[in-house]
Amino acid sequence: MHKILTPQESLAMKQRIRDSFDKQGLMRHLGATISHIEPGTVHIQMPFKPELTQQHGFFHAGGTSAIADSAGGYAGFTLFPPGSSVLTVEFKINLVAPAQGDYLEAVGQVIKSGRTLTIAQLEVFGVTGQEKRLVAIGQQTLICMHGKPDSSS
Repeated sequence: MHKILTPQESLAMKQRIRDSFDKQGLMRHLGATISHIEPGTVHIQMPFKPELTQQHGFFHAGGTSAIADSAGGYAGFTLFPPGSSVLTVEFKINLVAPAQGDYLEAVGQVIKSGRTLTIAQLEVFGVTGQEKRLVAIGQQTLICMHGKPDSSS
């Protein structure tokens, strides 16, 4: 169970996540956006574009993995103290179906949050209309960089 935040703490946490996400050039390049933020959970969406595909026309595993990594990382970051930042230590992803749809939605969910290391579950869904299909699942270890906020650049 995660700490219950006051409305002001919740707004500050969500703004901290969005500010950090906005500094990620790769997410901007992919056209990815955050669609949901709650303590311990973040959703990131990436729209279909031909330049994000591989040779069979499916979303490329690189883009799929990138949004999964960021969703898990930011899910962990929601639970980190102000003035800290997040880095991925490792992650593993299994591609379980061809990644296709109008967009992909990556869901990062904290499984265990510790002072230094945090474990997150990663899921990516291909979404077409109202249909969601699991295309990737994984797990990630994050490190809380205490006293080291994101760079200002």
